Amino acid sequence: MVDHDTAQQAPPGSVPKSRVRPDKWWMLGAVSVATFMLLLDVTVVNVALPDIQQSLDSSFFDLQWVIDSYALTLAVFLLAAGTLADQLGRRRVFVVGLAVFTVASMLCGLATTPLMLNLARGVEGVGGAVMYAVAPALIANDFHGRQRAVAFGISGGVTGLAVAVGPLLGGALTAVSWRWIFLLNVPIGILVTVVMLTRVAESRDPVRRRTDWPGLAVFSAALSMLVFALIRGEAQGWTDPLILGLFAGAGVLLPVFVLIERKRRDPMLDLGLFRIRSFNGLAIATVAANAALMTAILFQVLYMQYVLGFSAYGTGLRYLPLTLAVFVAAAVSGTFGDRIPARLLVGVGCAALGLGMLAADSVTADSPWTDLLPGMLLAGFGMGVFNPVRAAAAVALVPVSKAGMSSGMSETFQQGGVVLGVAALGSVAHSRMSEDFSAAVTASGQFSGDAADRLASMVSAGRLTEVAGAVPPAQRAVVAATANDAFVAGLDLVMRVGGIVAIVGGALGFALMRRRDFPKENPDPDQPAVQVPAH
Repeated sequence: MVDHDTAQQAPPGSVPKSRVRPDKWWMLGAVSVATFMLLLDVTVVNVALPDIQQSLDSSFFDLQWVIDSYALTLAVFLLAAGTLADQLGRRRVFVVGLAVFTVASMLCGLATTPLMLNLARGVEGVGGAVMYAVAPALIANDFHGRQRAVAFGISGGVTGLAVAVGPLLGGALTAVSWRWIFLLNVPIGILVTVVMLTRVAESRDPVRRRTDWPGLAVFSAALSMLVFALIRGEAQGWTDPLILGLFAGAGVLLPVFVLIERKRRDPMLDLGLFRIRSFNGLAIATVAANAALMTAILFQVLYMQYVLGFSAYGTGLRYLPLTLAVFVAAAVSGTFGDRIPARLLVGVGCAALGLGMLAADSVTADSPWTDLLPGMLLAGFGMGVFNPVRAAAAVALVPVSKAGMSSGMSETFQQGGVVLGVAALGSVAHSRMSEDFSAAVTASGQFSGDAADRLASMVSAGRLTEVAGAVPPAQRAVVAATANDAFVAGLDLVMRVGGIVAIVGGALGFALMRRRDFPKENPDPDQPAVQVPAH
């Protein structure tokens, strides 16, 4: 049984119910499984795209939206979900998000057209955003002192596991049918829902506040425009009128959102968060670390499959060392997280991540995959150290009553970092690939400028398996080798630039974060957390 069985013992903001037998470890298990499920859907789909294309007769544009529609809604609704959870009840909002995610996953698995799949993926992202934003707030409400550090260590390990085993599990499920990468979520979602309703007590901000609907609408619209522009900018061109218009729209709406929040008595986002140096430092490190690592993993997976020739399942197996490193580091971070300053863990985690990427910035098309191993282990250790402290620090900087809002904002920075990294670092890599390939085939004298540019665009889009088939048989071997060399040049550049970004972001986080911004919490896990005034 949980330590808080009565109203007198319940954590601040909890709403005990007689029909619920709350147990915080059951809650942690349910939340961890749900988080694993929603994050897995970010990476597991990549390996199933060829099967989806064949099954639904999808165009390349359709396939891009299988990924982009989920990423878009996942990033946009995080802050709104966290804030609404504080007001309406964290368990209630989490269960609603879980239900939306589960139903949408079923629709994805039953999709008969690309449009149906992409619409369902967008709805699935909304449910995922709700769960992702509310999960840290649930943990912060029930766990205190050393147990909170352990709980966030477990949660951080689950996050790393989901990212690392995505290709492995995706390959195994796709061997049966691509539909199972979605349908598997249905029984898991139902099971987690039962646990949430029977083992988790309700909690919310004890002060009744009005929902900031104007702020919610304007922020969601602004972030939708910004994220959409970042996701589609490389494919449509950064100077495309639509992309420029979206950036301009976001640039107008974000200041409007700030004005709305300043005038609201109960704002969706307490702008006072940005007056806390440690929150700003944590935000910078979060964006940098996720921009670097997630882009690196994306390009390394493509490298292993398209250049080294491994299957999706084989690629996943070779990512298991990264999983192990994340787990070990998360366990260390969770065990000692309450004794080591958060700023130090942030700095060390980002530094290890960056150095790991720099250690893997000189592979070639002929390199064995083990050349990636040292950097993979170091980067995994860095992310394992960073993830738990990031989630724990975000909710520790505010009263428990505002944990959902702070968590939602922190997760927005995390997903924003992923989108920004793939857009910015991906654009740099694609330019390098295109330039190197075009220069090499033009210099060979076998292709005209137009033909070289057409093939180069295929290489920069990651369509390496199609390049050789687009030229006469006599030229295929040379073109394929040139394409591989160009792709590897782009990969090495991503690792180099991403490593520097992670190190600089971690250094800024270390410099800005300070111990006095974190309220001293009661170390006794059996007693309620000390309520502190808002900053």
